[in-house]
Amino acid sequence: MSNKIRLRFPPSPTGKIHVGNMRTALFNWLVAKKKGGELVLRIEDTDQARSTKEFEDIIIREMDWLGLDADEGVGIGGEYGPYRQTERLDIYQKYAEQLLESGYAYKCYCTQAELEDMRAKAKANDKMPRYDGSCRNLTEAEQKEFEAAGRTPVLRFKLPAEEKDVVVEDMIRGNMTFSTSVLDDFIIFKSDGMPTYNFAVVIDDALMKITHVIRGEDHISNTPKQILIYKALGFELPKFAHLPLILDENKAKLKKRGKDSVYIGEFREQGYLPEALFNFMALLGWSTGDEEEILSKDEIMARFEIADVNKSGAVFDREKLNWMNGKYIRAAELDRIVELSIPFLIEANLVSEAEITSQHDHLARIIDEVRTNVDYLAQIPAEAELFLTERSFDNPAEAAAEFAGEDVKLVFSTLKQKLYAKDQLTNETVGEIFKELKKELDVGGRTIYHPTRLAITGKGSGPEMTSVISIFGADEVAKRLDSALEMAK
Repeated sequence: MSNKIRLRFPPSPTGKIHVGNMRTALFNWLVAKKKGGELVLRIEDTDQARSTKEFEDIIIREMDWLGLDADEGVGIGGEYGPYRQTERLDIYQKYAEQLLESGYAYKCYCTQAELEDMRAKAKANDKMPRYDGSCRNLTEAEQKEFEAAGRTPVLRFKLPAEEKDVVVEDMIRGNMTFSTSVLDDFIIFKSDGMPTYNFAVVIDDALMKITHVIRGEDHISNTPKQILIYKALGFELPKFAHLPLILDENKAKLKKRGKDSVYIGEFREQGYLPEALFNFMALLGWSTGDEEEILSKDEIMARFEIADVNKSGAVFDREKLNWMNGKYIRAAELDRIVELSIPFLIEANLVSEAEITSQHDHLARIIDEVRTNVDYLAQIPAEAELFLTERSFDNPAEAAAEFAGEDVKLVFSTLKQKLYAKDQLTNETVGEIFKELKKELDVGGRTIYHPTRLAITGKGSGPEMTSVISIFGADEVAKRLDSALEMAK
């Protein structure tokens, strides 16, 4: 086997790629990059009924978005291709024939009805329902008789005649021992000419010189079978590591499909930042050993060790992801956040394509202000709406009552004078104006702040008034204050 560390990420394009699969890709990527190795992207598309090019494209797109660049494989090329399983059928056939010739495999002609009857009898006798080896020792004449009757065989792997232990050396879990007594002669080639997962994955990993197989713990039960195939074909075993499951907030296994599944593209579409999701997923089953959680990609790579991954399930805590993503949004370059936010504002009909260039600086100020309150960028329009729409009141009559009285009129007129007296309105200069109002006017703080906020925004609460006024500017604020006083007449 090559001295260079080689890992693989082999998703099936049978649905939109979810968090569990992408976390597996991420951990493989981390090991490959840290150790100076190579990551192979292989597509396991033998489930022809559900595999589509669309889902394959989604896998590649979301990996690119997260920055998980493969070194070899689909869309990249390399010397160990092809990298789609449906393009490797002749290779699998070759090794299947080798197992047949060496006595490690045999043809099975049992029908579905016979197999079901076999299982039913085993259950009736309190035995494990499994294949009983009926076709294990068929003569050539018996095989020809079945084929003449129209039966198409599957190919089964022949377990050792005597019970033996298969040891899985796992980099996370230590040694795990399985007895062949709990296995049966499992299928390696189906009657439709397609290899089964356990067979194809061994051939692919061996021929692609994969040194480390890192995958979910749901594959643990497959590993003893694969080890038997490795040994039967004389292939060198890779190192195995089985990652803990990702659990939902109820500690149930996170769904791969259906309405409760967690599709990676959902986060891109809602305006999560890829570096935030990368950081969050890296901590699903692994930690630095201290309480530090906001880590750059380089920091994670430097500190990550597969042996430090936990055995127990990792909870997908969306609240924590939102907190983390909010931190990344506030720390990111403003120009980048503006660029990512504008499509959400357009979709919400708050700005048009034609206005983007002329209003860019104004939009940037708004987005910079409201990003302090969001967890992901799809929330930007709701926060930015008051800056980009005409003012409206939930209860105009109540609002008009707030604007009545000489004290409010005095506050509004003095505020306007002071706004126009400033060369530039910033959060700091507007803050100074409010300090002056409190000092100079013989009115309570509520009379200064509440009617002013309501007159400008139409709301009783919201962003800091210093930000609101500095963004709107003196003319717009004066217009809104005057119209509020008109309401009170």
